[in-house]
Amino acid sequence: MPNEAGGLAFEELSVGQTARSSRTVTEADVLMFGAASGDMNPVHFDAAFAATTRFEERIAHGMLTAGHVSALIGMRLPGPGTIYVSQSLTFKRPVKIGATVLTTVEVTALDERRGFVTLSTTCSVEGRAVLEGEAVVMVARKAQG
Repeated sequence: MPNEAGGLAFEELSVGQTARSSRTVTEADVLMFGAASGDMNPVHFDAAFAATTRFEERIAHGMLTAGHVSALIGMRLPGPGTIYVSQSLTFKRPVKIGATVLTTVEVTALDERRGFVTLSTTCSVEGRAVLEGEAVVMVARKAQG
């Protein structure tokens, strides 16, 4: 039974549950993320500048990639109604514009007392990790009644 917002209730979660999503990073994604965040770093927007960096071409914002994790947690596992408590991130490799990012979250721990859920978070491109981390989220309990 979903919570009031439509996501899973704490009691419906178990260690080992996973969810995955796949999304291709587009030019529009980078432009909109830059506009929304104010991060106009030329490595994301200026091909000539990016060519002089170790990446040799424009790359997506790291936090845009992290947003794929947020979307998967907020929309699928545990889903709508989930509230972030914390998120650790390690960026392993750049994500190039046009790359397809596979995002995976897995429930690794349940804190019954607080109603917190810990999830491992990973994004990969072509089988190679580009982001790894851990999220702690707050999840609603089933309504008593």
